Amino acid sequence: MICDDTHKLALETHTMPLTDTHIKRLKASEKGTKHADGGGLTLLVKPNGSKLWRLRYRFDGKQKELALGKYPAVPLASARKKREEAKALLAQDIDPRVHENAMREEAKAISNDTFSLIAAELMDKLVKEGKAETTLRKKRWYLEMANADFANIPIRDLSSAIILRTLRQVEGKGNYETAQRLRSTIGQVCRFAIATARLDNDPTYALRGALVSPQVKHQPAVTDKDGFGQVVRAVWTYGGGVFTNAALKLMVLLYPRPGELLKARWCEFDLEAETWTIPPEHEKNRRTHVKPLPKMAVEILRELKAHSGYGELVFPTNSNPKKPLSENAMSQALHRLGYKGIQTSHGFRASASSLLNESGKWNEDAIEAELAHIGADQVRRAYHRARYWDERVKMAEWWAGEIADMIG
Repeated sequence: MICDDTHKLALETHTMPLTDTHIKRLKASEKGTKHADGGGLTLLVKPNGSKLWRLRYRFDGKQKELALGKYPAVPLASARKKREEAKALLAQDIDPRVHENAMREEAKAISNDTFSLIAAELMDKLVKEGKAETTLRKKRWYLEMANADFANIPIRDLSSAIILRTLRQVEGKGNYETAQRLRSTIGQVCRFAIATARLDNDPTYALRGALVSPQVKHQPAVTDKDGFGQVVRAVWTYGGGVFTNAALKLMVLLYPRPGELLKARWCEFDLEAETWTIPPEHEKNRRTHVKPLPKMAVEILRELKAHSGYGELVFPTNSNPKKPLSENAMSQALHRLGYKGIQTSHGFRASASSLLNESGKWNEDAIEAELAHIGADQVRRAYHRARYWDERVKMAEWWAGEIADMIG
């Protein structure tokens, strides 16, 4: 137990409190002088003329001293206020000097916790979690935009108003979707700061609804059967490169996401079991997705193996066997076939989805499972792909038969 008198501020024997007039008249002396204001508050006048505030007090039975700043930067009224604050701390059994050091360290930590520092920590976390390189590249691009404006701002000082100014500049150029994604990325950094105990709330939350909502742009796709038949016949008669030809045909037959197909490795295909296992790092939803292969697709893959089976990639570039074919190769092929703005490689998913649903032969969930879409509820998310496997196998062969009829 601390005795009642251990926290009392030491009293000076000086009989008169200080005044601003008195302080201004104080002159330096060879040995320096001390001038008490009362309650332990003292003004030291150094030989060089500088005037320094000191507060003497007792804590745990020991005499201690706290520096309160330099006069006139800290005027008399402010020094007295600091004295009263010290009294309040002592009443709570808190050492004012320990408290001052803690506040200084906290302020230093806050100033060091800049937006760019926390953003870099978040990126490091995403890399360790194995996020796709495409995702990481996009995230870095948005963070570079944000860092250009507030890289060195402490995360606690990053307000909604500061963020909005940056977003408005992007929005002012007509880049509405970019502005929305930038807000989302900044928010991700802020939420990471909250999770690591360096921020109390996300300033981007208040900006929801503040930005112009971009119009959703669907990938061009032919969704009527006759029109799609013309696209299919054009693809099968295209005279481009071996890998581009095969990629387009498999997009028609399997309708995966283009990146999933072009990054595919031979180890993902079991041609005997007629399955394609897309690994999480290539799949949009970051989970393994198994697709049934119709016999028509297996034949195309067997023929393709004679050209690239010696390597890891199914669709390597001619110049580098370790680099996959780009989606641009398929896009250019569709442009040459006369389908620019009409049919894209990604649009084959919409074409297949529309025609499969239109046929009325297949359960909607089986179609969604084949497209690797996430279901609306948790049960469907967990089970719908496996549950409809047999139906998906039949659907794959039926779809291949429809393609064969279109080719004629």
